[in-house]
Amino acid sequence: MSDTQLLKGVLPMLVLAVLTERESYGYELVTRLQDAGLDDMSAGTVYPVLNRLERDGLVASRLVASSAGPARKYYVPTPDGTAELARAAQAWAALGRTAAALLGRAGTLTTASPETTPAEEAS
Repeated sequence: MSDTQLLKGVLPMLVLAVLTERESYGYELVTRLQDAGLDDMSAGTVYPVLNRLERDGLVASRLVASSAGPARKYYVPTPDGTAELARAAQAWAALGRTAAALLGRAGTLTTASPETTPAEEAS
């Protein structure tokens, strides 16, 4: 995704989604997001999101000693984070349906129907 404003709005949701699969430390999370298709993702983008999610009580962290250097801070969603992910995913799906319908009416979107969610379009 190269539109930084779009990404900025959905990155906390995507971080929570990836962390729901399994806990990760910051750099590993960056590579997981890159592997998922966010090629331009950087640590400088992800760490502020992790800090904000932690400050807001949506993720918890723990330090784990590393044999390859300093301890790593692993993150996992809290129950509030899991609830926020569900809320954000529903909002994203509704927005995706609305955007697809409007873009389809404008003739600018040929691959999606109003029933297609952004996640389905990405796959």
